[in-house]
Formats: sequence, structure tokens, C-alpha cells
Amino acid sequence: MNRLLLIRTAHLAVITTAVCLLMPIGSVAAPAVSGQPADEHAAIAVAPVQASAPASTGATGFSPPTADAIPDNEFGEVVRKGQDYFLHTSRLLPQYTGNSLNCVNCHIDAGRRADSAPMWGAYVLYPAYRQKNGRVNTLAERLQGCFQYSMNGKAPAADSEALVAISSYMYWLASKAPTGVKLAGQGYRRLSEPAQKMDFERGKAVYVAQCAVCHGANGEGRKAAGVTVFPALWGDDSFNWGAGMHQMPNAAAFIKANMPLGKDNTLTDQQAWDVAYFMNSHERPQDPRFAGDVQETRERFHAADDNLYGRTINGVVLGAQSVPSGGRLRGQGSAADVTAK
Repeated sequence: MNRLLLIRTAHLAVITTAVCLLMPIGSVAAPAVSGQPADEHAAIAVAPVQASAPASTGATGFSPPTADAIPDNEFGEVVRKGQDYFLHTSRLLPQYTGNSLNCVNCHIDAGRRADSAPMWGAYVLYPAYRQKNGRVNTLAERLQGCFQYSMNGKAPAADSEALVAISSYMYWLASKAPTGVKLAGQGYRRLSEPAQKMDFERGKAVYVAQCAVCHGANGEGRKAAGVTVFPALWGDDSFNWGAGMHQMPNAAAFIKANMPLGKDNTLTDQQAWDVAYFMNSHERPQDPRFAGDVQETRERFHAADDNLYGRTINGVVLGAQSVPSGGRLRGQGSAADVTAK
């Protein structure tokens, strides 16, 4: 069976799973909660989906190429390898991933879908200055940060096979995209500020009704035959406190445009804000930049009002009970040599 048929077969299987999971959920138990509440890429919420049709981006008219258009030559082999790493990151690159998330969990349709931080939109943005570390970052450095924070793992070397393959896949997706202009669908479409203050209980209600069926009553995700189908949204197997998705604007924008899977843009803006708040009111692995004091770490890296790190939720300071970063890679050496990324 050829590669394209395998990809399309996998795509059909995942879509079938998703459709089944999105059935009525009245029997789903409420998630355990931690209590009442007192810019770019990241990791969250979807099963791997491989697009075989062009993903329209709206105003620009740009559509990334389809999987069957990958060239049948030496460069195409590297692109295919990058696509495989993108879809099956934790399985194929276990030496760099501390959790079971894959790139496709944040960047839907194999990195093609508009308003899901698509790879064709990201490739043309770098090199770029990032406020996160106060300097200009290359694309390789940006990808290293994804592994360290969203994958809660270790940063591959800039010239590693993994980053060369993934960046080649991104280049191929963006090979006909215009540069120097703002592309429609690039990144996550930011929402207006919520009309009401974000609320834990309202967010919990949205989660129980719309999210728990796929992501579990306690945010633990869903697995089939040991393979992650829907990723963990909090807890030890999720992204850590350094990932961009712990910031409410990123999470709310992603959720609004992409969740629930197959029912995108059905939540109101307020519901997206509230469920983002609920999700990020739970513990997750520690920020890799943590140096022993939560409040000092907050002041250095989380001082903005867009996140809950170091904030008190029902008497618990978020970050104070986090497990160390690194996940399954803990004890295998330094988490990364790019802790500022």
C-alpha cells in the first residue's frame, strides 16, 4: 500500500473517532477541580488529522499544497520525514519529547488549517524578535522552544535531523506563500476582550458539556491502544507552564476557532474565554526556567495579566505544586540548553 493511501486511511480513522466522541455527553462525569478562582504557538486539543484537500486561508487566496504533491525526489523524502515527525512527534522523536503530545495537536490538519497557527504562516515570519526572550530568534530556535515548552522535553540541535526535516516540511507548505505581508489565517485569530470577567464555574460547565468527552473528566486526554488520540490539557502529561497555550488569549483564540473538533466557531467568545480560564486554572509541569521560587519566576517570565502562573486558586498557588519539567525525560541530562526560548 502506498504512502498516500496510508495517510488517507489514517485520516479517515481519526475523523471517525472524532465524530463518535462528539456524540451527546450527558453521562460524562464532571472534572475534578482545583477550586474557585480567588503569542504564538503552543500545545492543546485535537487528534492528529491529515489534510488531503487545500486549506483555504481567506483573503489572501493562499492554499498550502496537498500531501500528494510532495515531490518524489531527495528533498521530498526529507519533507515526508518532517511531515511524519509533525504528525507523530512523541512516538518518532521520544528523545526530545517529555509528554505524549504531537505538533499536530496545536496545528491542525497537519499544519495546514488557517487560524490554527498553520506552518505556512509561521515559516514566513522568521527570523523575528520575540518578547519572550528579548531577542531575534531563528526558525530553528522557535522550534526548539516548542520542544522544550509545549512538548515538555528537550531542544534538538538546530542542525539535527529532526529540525531540518520539520523546517523543510514547513518550507514546502509555505513554498508559494507571499512574504512581507500579513497572511489571513496566520497564527491564532485574537478575540476581543471578554464582555464579562472570565469565570471558573462557567468555564467548568463549558468543559463538561463540550470538552470532557474527548479530553477526559480530569483533563487527562484519551488514548487508544496506548496511543494518544486526544491530548491532556493539564496534569503531568500536558504542556508545561512555559508554553504559549498557558496564556489565556492564545488558548481562547485557539478554542474559539478550532474546538470542539468538527464544531469550530460554535462556542461564543465568552465561552471560549471561560473554558480557557478553567483549563489553565489547573496544575501542569513546571516552567523549565524555574529557579526555585514561584513568585520570582512569575515576576521574570509571567508578569503579564494574561496567565495564572503564581496566582492563587482556591488557596493553591499555581506552580507551587507542579512536577519538574521534562516529563519522561527527567533524569536524562539537562532539559535543554535554550532555557530562554
